[in-house]
Amino acid sequence: MRALRFVGNTVVWLVAALGLASVLVWGATQLGWIKPMVVISGSMEPGIMTGDLVVATSHPTADLQVGEVASIWSDVTGNHVTHRVVGVEQVAGDEWHVRMKGDANDSEDGGVYVVGDRVWQPAVTIDRGGIYLATITRPSVAIPLGVALLSLLGLSLLPRTTPKVAASMPEGLERTTTGGPGAAPAREPVDAGARP
Repeated sequence: MRALRFVGNTVVWLVAALGLASVLVWGATQLGWIKPMVVISGSMEPGIMTGDLVVATSHPTADLQVGEVASIWSDVTGNHVTHRVVGVEQVAGDEWHVRMKGDANDSEDGGVYVVGDRVWQPAVTIDRGGIYLATITRPSVAIPLGVALLSLLGLSLLPRTTPKVAASMPEGLERTTTGGPGAAPAREPVDAGARP
């Protein structure tokens, strides 16, 4: 039972840490500080593989250099395209034209990407992170996992049982008490047959 409680406590702390991390990622995403994206094609392999999780951060388009990787929205695909920059040109004011090409592709992407004064660039790539994320959010996995976690949480909250000391102790054993600072000292056992 002690082992189950230890496992339960460990899982509870891990889930709490994961939950806190999820809230922080969600908050940062909502504030526009980061953009997590799952890679769904192999156009950047072997550097960025299908199924990886890319976390991009916002950067000024004016700082974008040829040879860097950017994640730019495409009206054609309906997704962000994460490719290597092969050309960047300021057109007017805050409007920029960016040309890109996937590392695994033979030719540049068709047309130019029109962006404003900010552009997303990958900051972190988590190997197979997108696959793991997609797996644990699938109902056939998430529901049993949730039930198992709740069960372990229940086990970790069970009251601890302490063995009861027998009323009569074997001859030769002494009794002791424990107490913190300021606790009353233990009284010596009194022999009922003794006379003052």
